[in-house]
Amino acid sequence: MKKKNVFLSLLFTTLLISVVVHSCKKDPLPLALSSLVTGTIDLNGAASPTNVPVMPTIVATFNVPVDPATATATNITMIQDYDDSPIALNIAVDGKVITITPTADLATGSLYQLDFTSGLKSTDGLALTAVQRTFTTAGTFAVSGAIAYYAFEDNANDQIGAYDPLAADVIGITYTASRNAAAGKAATFNGTTSIIEVPNGDDLINTSNFSISFWVKTNSTGKTSGGHFVMGLAGWNGFQYEIFGSYDGSKFGNQYKLADNSSVSEDMWFPSLADQSWQGWTFAKSLTIAQMTALLKDSWLNVAFTFNGATKVATLYFNGEKMKSFDFNLWPATDVKKNVTGLKYAGSALGNNLAFGFIQGRNNRTITDTWADYAHADANGHLKGQLDDVRIWHKVISAAEILSMYNSEKP
Repeated sequence: MKKKNVFLSLLFTTLLISVVVHSCKKDPLPLALSSLVTGTIDLNGAASPTNVPVMPTIVATFNVPVDPATATATNITMIQDYDDSPIALNIAVDGKVITITPTADLATGSLYQLDFTSGLKSTDGLALTAVQRTFTTAGTFAVSGAIAYYAFEDNANDQIGAYDPLAADVIGITYTASRNAAAGKAATFNGTTSIIEVPNGDDLINTSNFSISFWVKTNSTGKTSGGHFVMGLAGWNGFQYEIFGSYDGSKFGNQYKLADNSSVSEDMWFPSLADQSWQGWTFAKSLTIAQMTALLKDSWLNVAFTFNGATKVATLYFNGEKMKSFDFNLWPATDVKKNVTGLKYAGSALGNNLAFGFIQGRNNRTITDTWADYAHADANGHLKGQLDDVRIWHKVISAAEILSMYNSEKP
């Protein structure tokens, strides 16, 4: 009888311990976001931050370990707000922490949306309640991926690439207040001797897809001859932009590559009272002489130009608005211009400096006419005025991006 009582006592104790142990064991917790930061910037607060760097390392910390198999590009996404384009991400998981980095720089001054979907799960298999956060990158808006950028903040250096001018090739330039405080300073050209020459300019335009954006303000005071050659790379043998001396129009003169590696020139000229009757023009905004003059004379103007090698379409924008476009597909069937594939430098091998403030570099000139000679100040079109925020891309930036840049940077 005594042994039986001992056995029952042990059984009761075992059952009691089992009940206690099981009653103390907690159910798995659902996955929840505890914090979201990049550096010292809180991305998980009530207010959306506006000072995030363009290459952020975003650290998401959760309450329980994350199942790495669910931390995928499907369940963690980022989009660029102004055009809804997805941002490619690198995603790494370490226990409760997910580290997220964009594969390329984000655009400056742009809104982004980061989403964690319910497909993200803990190691216990419990799903996250979907989380969405937004942030804005620091600075004014500029399209990412530029290969050269000239801000002219007391120097003429390329701020993002390797296309810096030599000190000896920056002549007669002063740096003065630009269109607004946020824009800082601009390069100021005196109309006679000022020039900036960037070596290896041919690398900047030998491309299938091309875009350029810049701000320019002419100064007509004391300007007695010619128009304003804002920039040029062997003139139309490579690339140029000029404002007519009468301020009733302007043009890009570009060389385009053909399939056999030869090239052909074509102007994106935009006069006042433009119409669409010219060869290949698909759009032209008709501005009166007074309207055109108001844009081109003594006022800050944002100019953007794009060429799409696949569609063969070139487009011009003033102050964020489309002004003109043409399509090489509309040339006659026998015209070689139907076969262009991109932009191409076709000037002198030794004259490939991109000049700001003139149509071409001072030496080894491709255009030999007197009016295209830097030394003949009385007969040429040196830029007199200011130039700022020159950006060049080897891709086609969109109309939405161009308008966003203008709105972000306008006076």
